[in-house]
Parts: sequence; C-alpha cells; structure tokens
Amino acid sequence: MAITDRTSSITSPLACCPRSQVKRTAKRASYERAPVYALIDRLKTGHVAFVEDGEPRIVPLTVWRLGDDLYLHALNGGRMSQRLSSGTLLCISFAVTNEWVMTKSAFNHSANYESAVLFGRPSRVTDDGEFDAAFRAIIDQLEPGRWDQVRSPNAKERKATALFRVPIEEGAFKSRTGGPSEEPEDMTSPVWHGTVPA
Repeated sequence: MAITDRTSSITSPLACCPRSQVKRTAKRASYERAPVYALIDRLKTGHVAFVEDGEPRIVPLTVWRLGDDLYLHALNGGRMSQRLSSGTLLCISFAVTNEWVMTKSAFNHSANYESAVLFGRPSRVTDDGEFDAAFRAIIDQLEPGRWDQVRSPNAKERKATALFRVPIEEGAFKSRTGGPSEEPEDMTSPVWHGTVPA
C-alpha cells in the first residue's frame, strides 16, 4: 500500500477499552492524540511488549510516527521480525521523567512525567513507496531535509530490513506536573522541598 495521504486524525480520541483505561489516578489520564503524538515524536524509543511461548517479552526499539501509524523495523528473518510478522498483539509504551518531586516525607516523593501506552497489531510493509516514506519520516525528523542529502536504501539493505506498521488506534496518555503533595504535619519540617530536573 503506497502512502498517498498522511494527514493525521489528531482530533479524534484514541479508542479505550478495559485494558487501556487508566484506573489509578484517572484524573491524570487523557485519550487525546495530541499529547501521545508529541511524546512519540519527542522520544522515538518505545518499549515493545508481547507474549512468546507463554512468557512476557519487552524489547526497546526505535519507534516513530507517520500520520496515525507507528513504524518499527527489525532484521529480516530474525526472531523479532518473525514474531511481528505473525500479527501478534503488541503493547508499546513511551515514558519520560521530566522532574523529580522532592517532599518532606520519604513516602510522598514523586516524579513529573509523561507516558503513553498503546495497543495494536503490526503488519509488514511490502510496498517500496511506503518503505521509503516511513524511513524518510524518521530521518527527516532527526534533521529536516536530511533524506534528500543521503543515499537511499539499496536492494541489499531493503532485503535485510523488515519494516512494520502499527495503526495508532487504542491507548492512553498519563502525566503528572506540579510541586510536592505534603501532609499537613510535615510542613513544619526544615527539610527543603520542591522539584529538580530529572
């Protein structure tokens, strides 16, 4: 399938079902696409989780976005590409700690963070046009215009690479911002409290 229109449906919320609904501190959750997309574009590293032989696996991979799709790649014929080619359900998470929240009690220390957890099934990209568009996206995200300055993938490199697309359809975003949450009785403690960069 060649890419002809990569317009994002950023105004439509992510689908949410019991597995993707945030239950703990639900007020910090969002199902809007904008913060999810911003986090993916900022980090470009996702932790890809799946079940293999009845056991959990989590693999950190370069994961990037083009429109409403995630892309990731693996060695063609390797164990990871074989697993992804099966269309197994993936859980892909992105997370960053922006600040540490220092409080007057050990228990209340926290973090200001952004995180996203997405669910989807990968499909292999076989169209050369989509292959190039996906890799152009990640390279130009690293440095605008770079794709046009470098050599395109050759036949040997294409053969060695298995590229997969995961539609961004279901998931949630969660974050924390702000300062310490203190117990009233701890406020007289002379210990400093506040936030420090992570």
